[in-house]
Amino acid sequence: MDYSLSEDERKRFKEDGFIGPFELHTPEEMTRIWAATRKQLATDKSLAIYSDAMDSNNLANNIASYDRHFDVQSLAQHICNPKIVQKVSSLIGPDVLCWRTEFFFKTAGDAGTDWHQANTFANASGRKQIEWPAEEGLEHNEGTITVWTAFTEATERNGCLRVMPGTHKERFYDETKSMNYRPDDEQIKDGVKRGFFGYDYRELQRDPNWTPDESKAISITLNPGQFVIFWSSLMHASLPHTGTRQEQRMGFVGRYAPTKVRVYPDTQFVEEYGGRISLEKWGAVLVSGQDHYGRNRFRTQDQRGNPFKVCD
Repeated sequence: MDYSLSEDERKRFKEDGFIGPFELHTPEEMTRIWAATRKQLATDKSLAIYSDAMDSNNLANNIASYDRHFDVQSLAQHICNPKIVQKVSSLIGPDVLCWRTEFFFKTAGDAGTDWHQANTFANASGRKQIEWPAEEGLEHNEGTITVWTAFTEATERNGCLRVMPGTHKERFYDETKSMNYRPDDEQIKDGVKRGFFGYDYRELQRDPNWTPDESKAISITLNPGQFVIFWSSLMHASLPHTGTRQEQRMGFVGRYAPTKVRVYPDTQFVEEYGGRISLEKWGAVLVSGQDHYGRNRFRTQDQRGNPFKVCD
């Protein structure tokens, strides 16, 4: 079946910086998939490619549970799902790689995530993680395509995603600046409990006196199994979790780019959020088309030796 975006949807994405929601699974299907996936995440962590990662205290640390698609089969299937890949290909062309996945979990009392944009993803690590070819200019706003999937219900009460349409066209932050990592600092901004995983994203503002105009923000509420697609350079955030422990919110993010983009250029490790991981076993996954550039290292198999499916 053809899951590509229509011409009108592509125009809307170019104007707004996001599109969706779309249904990947029914809520019942997603609940079953997430229950099985959660067990694997807990029992098979030794297979994760960063399971031997070491932080400054010589403790195992996978930072933000990156790239579990390498050892959990349902997540490998997820990043290659044609309902996702064909829509992404509609936006950035037929030759597509997935370079990172990560979980975003919230439970009762958790802070919201502050407003931010990510173009080079050097915001926390201090090292550029995405590099578009110089000839591309800003047509694609640098950055990457983010596919945010709700593994559980995402509501305003339990901390859903928020976006500011159209803000991907302007740079409000300078990722060449550095942020100080203070994981124990609780930040209250405009009366709302929110931060950026131990950092204060305001330290990257181009104009220190500028404040995001939240009157332009909209909430992205999702049922389990729905997903939304947006440029990482779109201003986005999340609300704090004001619900109960039974209303846990789990989002799973896949990050996609065309194969001409360099991922983790000239670096062998990622150091951020209080942890450090080696990229020795890392590789992008080709999810559509072919690699004509040779700019990235690719993995064709997961940790168990199962091939990644290419979704042409």
